[in-house]
Amino acid sequence: MKPLIKSGLLGVVLFFNVLIVSAQTGPVSYSIKGIIVDSASAKALEYVTVSLKSSDNKPLKSALTDGKGVFNFSKIAAGKYTITVISVGHSSKSIPVNIAVGSDRPETNLGTIVLSAKHNQLKEVSVTAERPIIQQEVDRISYDLQADPESKVNNVLDMMRKVPLLSLDADDNIKLQGNSNYKILINGKPSSMVAKNPKDVLRSMPASSIQKIEVITTPPAKYDSEGIAGIINIITTKKVDNGYNGSLNVGGRFPVGGPRVGGNYTVKQGKFGASGYGGFGTYSQPQTSYFSNRVSTGTNPRSLSQNGLREFDNRFVYVGTEFSFEIDTLNLITAEIGFNNGNYDSKGSQMSQTFSQNSIVEGYTLNNNSENNWKGIDLALNYQLGFKGKKDRMLTFSYRYSNSDDKTFDQLGVSDRINYNTPDYHQHNKSGSGEQTIQADYVHPFKKLTLEAGVKAILRDNNSDFRYDSLNTEGLFATDPRRTNTFDNNQDVIGAYNSYQYNLKNWGFKAGVRIEETLIKANFISTDSDLKKDYFNIIPTISINRKFKDMSSLNFGFTQRIQRPSIWNLNPFVDRSNPNFESTGNPDLRPVLSNDIRLSYSKFKKGSFNIGLNYSFSNNTIQQISVYDNSRGVTFTSYDNIGKDKSLGSNFNINYPITKKWDFNISGNMNYVWIKGVINGFNVSNDGFRGYFYGGTGYKFEKGWRVNANFSYSSPYITLQGQGNSYYYTSLSVNKEVIKDKLTFSASTNNPFAKYREYINETTGADFTQSSNYRNYFRSYSLSLNYRFGKLEGSIKKNKRGIKNDDVSGGKSNQGE
Repeated sequence: MKPLIKSGLLGVVLFFNVLIVSAQTGPVSYSIKGIIVDSASAKALEYVTVSLKSSDNKPLKSALTDGKGVFNFSKIAAGKYTITVISVGHSSKSIPVNIAVGSDRPETNLGTIVLSAKHNQLKEVSVTAERPIIQQEVDRISYDLQADPESKVNNVLDMMRKVPLLSLDADDNIKLQGNSNYKILINGKPSSMVAKNPKDVLRSMPASSIQKIEVITTPPAKYDSEGIAGIINIITTKKVDNGYNGSLNVGGRFPVGGPRVGGNYTVKQGKFGASGYGGFGTYSQPQTSYFSNRVSTGTNPRSLSQNGLREFDNRFVYVGTEFSFEIDTLNLITAEIGFNNGNYDSKGSQMSQTFSQNSIVEGYTLNNNSENNWKGIDLALNYQLGFKGKKDRMLTFSYRYSNSDDKTFDQLGVSDRINYNTPDYHQHNKSGSGEQTIQADYVHPFKKLTLEAGVKAILRDNNSDFRYDSLNTEGLFATDPRRTNTFDNNQDVIGAYNSYQYNLKNWGFKAGVRIEETLIKANFISTDSDLKKDYFNIIPTISINRKFKDMSSLNFGFTQRIQRPSIWNLNPFVDRSNPNFESTGNPDLRPVLSNDIRLSYSKFKKGSFNIGLNYSFSNNTIQQISVYDNSRGVTFTSYDNIGKDKSLGSNFNINYPITKKWDFNISGNMNYVWIKGVINGFNVSNDGFRGYFYGGTGYKFEKGWRVNANFSYSSPYITLQGQGNSYYYTSLSVNKEVIKDKLTFSASTNNPFAKYREYINETTGADFTQSSNYRNYFRSYSLSLNYRFGKLEGSIKKNKRGIKNDDVSGGKSNQGE
């Protein structure tokens, strides 16, 4: 391994030498210059973005004006160009420029270019650049992946490390300000693709197929009220213009990971248009080790030690497409279809020993072969009616159907027995979720006021059928009825909302209210028992934006959010794949109401600066709890509404261009959390800091070369009964534009200084303490090619309103992956 590392480091050094040598360009004979001034004050405008585009509207160069408002493009070839001037708070301006072949004027002086101020309230404040990476709106922050060169080599999960307010824990689970209670949407709509385990999907999806990621911290009333921490909205690339275009990304990661292929397309012909995305990928990990221990006290003190080996292979396929037909200028029909399929196979062996007073009282070796297969489908149909004389006034009717199935089969064999009599056994669990949504939305704009209203019905059917088969004396596997059950859960949500947005010159207001009735019915078919519950909630939301003259703004937001348990939390299937540690869901869980207050300040000039404060609190939160059963020697883990949470914290993001070629950005968040609960009659509490820091820098060389370096750190994650460990992440990537605006080659190395990552989790309860340590491959290398094709001219008309089911808590995570 040492010669391999040395060879790799030598290759990186030589590669960078090639970059530096190739960072040169030949002379070109013409230049374009000018001065940008404000129309009212006649003062020069500094840090205004000026772009040079070719005759077919392709961006060639960009520059920022200096302190005297001057910009200058040098080394320009003869031809036809367009100069585009963009400044926040001013109307943009485009100026055609024609440099004739053989012209005897080496310099084209455009003189003074006057920009007039906009008199309408801006709905968002953005970085002053042709392709701003960060955008701050009144209720959300968005990160433009297409403006980040690293999107050509990384997958979507890797890019989330750079998005403000988002982070990944030591097991690559996504956190929104350190919280796992959020909702993920694809193009503003729910998707079965990310319902179960989003990290598996997103790390198989190339970031080049994603336009931007929105973090909606104060969701307006039109969104369903689920997602305590907020909403993550992933918007796929859709250059919706006449003709066709698309991109294809081929890449791979090793030694952990595997090959992946992904892409997107857009087609438009007349009144018909279509756009979509899709791909497949693998994520495999060679054999690694893990160990865990537990010390129990009380009447029968014992200590447990487990050591094991495991490996897994994960494969995933996904595709989604949207069709649009414009009947006329006022009537529009769109339809969507999406499909996903995946499987996760793992193999492992584990040696377990239980000691009492330094003597072995029980021991065994467990071999586990596990198969997990899932699939999902999404269908949607939308009709949008416009009105004459009011282009933004519209009425939309929407229907959506979603279905997902999940099957798990575990084969467990026991050997090397010491006082252990449990026979070999199999576990089967078949679960699924079906969902139908009917929705109507109405938008009516007035002069400065926009009214939105709507009604919605979500009809869900969650089900689970699990079976435990034990090896009998005849050598056959027979079903154990005591550990077998069939479960059906119906969850219907009926809602209505009304919201208003009012804009003044320097102020923006967005407020609304949403009412929701939740009807829950659970049926334990095997035990012939029922559970019925109804909940009614009134959810207010308010966002205020104050814009200042120095291109800064102050935002305030307050909202209440609901966390409804998903099938992964409700499923009463008991996982006994590790006989000393059992886990299950709780069908008696109730929705949780959370209150969230936010205040943020943003400033955009040459760079961008964001800082925010937030405070949230909730009662009766769903907590994962672990209890030790002394009689069986088993830790039993489930969920219950026993928590009281409070969180006070801050977040920041700075994105700054040091020079025209060198930029850097840093971001992070720090929260102090207080968690309280009652477990088996005992008061339990925990508190501490949860935080995340990210730093990245990139340098753009000549001839299409770019180098990026990144670093992130995550603090320990606080839970009610313990905490996880801290960890850091580093990466280095290189991009080369082989064919301008067409073909890009990228290479990267992640965590070159650490082969493995330790995922440590510590838990303490009445009469026991336990910890687990999973070792995962950390160092990896990636290569990818990204190809863009096609040409577009006009735009596809799309529904401006549609179904957004964001009312269910986040998906399940696979521990220790």
